[in-house]
Formats: sequence, structure tokens, C-alpha cells
Amino acid sequence: MKLDKWIKSFVFIAALIGVGQARAGEVRVAVAANFTAAMKEIAAAFEKSSGHHVVLSFGERRPKALESAGTAVARSRFTYAVGKLVLWSPKPGVVDDKGEVLKHGKFARLAIANPRTAPYGAAARQVLEHLKLWDSLQPRIVRGESIAQTHQFVATDNAELGFVALSQVMKTGGGSSWIVPQALYTPIRQQAVLLVRGKDNTAAHALIAYLKSDAGAVVIKRFGYGTE
Repeated sequence: MKLDKWIKSFVFIAALIGVGQARAGEVRVAVAANFTAAMKEIAAAFEKSSGHHVVLSFGERRPKALESAGTAVARSRFTYAVGKLVLWSPKPGVVDDKGEVLKHGKFARLAIANPRTAPYGAAARQVLEHLKLWDSLQPRIVRGESIAQTHQFVATDNAELGFVALSQVMKTGGGSSWIVPQALYTPIRQQAVLLVRGKDNTAAHALIAYLKSDAGAVVIKRFGYGTE
């Protein structure tokens, strides 16, 4: 029961859960919410090329914690994508291409994800601290519990602008934005691990290999992420 609970809650895993035919297996994957659209496309391409079947679910726990707990295969953790931070408004002309709106703009609310629990929120705080705006903007900052909720705040006009994931902006399109230079925040590495229960299963290993391949990288980059 305890292991089942873990499986439903972490950031990203790949574990074979069954074999339907001699060469085809099934892979169950939990993936961070911001990577959902990219993972669906990767899963479709992987299934077409390998014959394996991918079952998707979504969670928010960190692979490093799983590795430390002994639930994941040692040294299987790797970075599959590097998230990019963007300051975004759904309205044209609100955000300029250098982020000067943060210093001079007449906005009432700026949305960021919770810096204590969300990597994109921690990155947003680093940017504001680098620009020496963290303290002065406090009265106008609203916090989302996740990057998905933060995007929702901005998309629904509960905040005029906000720091969100570039992948979210590329999905919705439109508005105005500033892609924050990488030099202003620590890279947001999104990582994967292989569960111990899937260590001997070929379909799980095949999916990991696909994520590391050039074909996988093409999809990942197209959805607004970097790779290493």
C-alpha cells in the first residue's frame, strides 16, 4: 500500500507494470504538470517506434527524494529538461522585452509560484532579488501554490502579469512576455528516476533511452525547454 501511494505522487518515474506481448510492455509514468503536453507527444512517438504502451499520470514529488529513500534505482536520476522562466501577461503591450515593467509598470499584482515549494517560484525570487526589487514589490506579489496555479492567476486576470514557465506560454500563445536571461536564476532542472520495481523491465529502460535521444530532445525543445 505504501509503495502504491509513492507511485502516485512523485515527479517523474518510469516503471514497467506489465507485459502484454513478447516484445511489448507497458510503462507507467508520473510527470510534473508543466511537462504534461510534451510528455504526451513523446509518449505517442515512443509507442509508435517501440511497440510499448505508455500510461500517464501526474505528480509533484522530487526524484532526488525517491533516490535518497531507496525507492529509485541508484544513479538512475538524470535531467530530461531544463525549464525556462518567462515574465508574461496575456495582454499585448504590458510586458516589454527587457522586463522594465517590473521597475516602472503600473500594475497591482505580480504572480509568482511559492518560492519555498516550487522551483519556478524560487527562480522568480532570484530574479527579483538580482534586480533589487524583491522587497519593494512585496505588497504586489501574489503566490500560487504551483506553477500551474500561478499561470491560472495571470490567465484569468487575477494578476496583470506573472513569472511562469515558458512551456505554458508557448501552449497558450499571445500576450506579451520577457524570457528571463538564464544568468539571473539557477537552472530549473527537471529530473527523472527509474523505480526499483522497474529496474529489470525493458520498456521502462527504452523510454528513458528515448527521452535522452535526439528525437526526444527535439520534442522537449519545441515545448519551450532546454536540454543538457
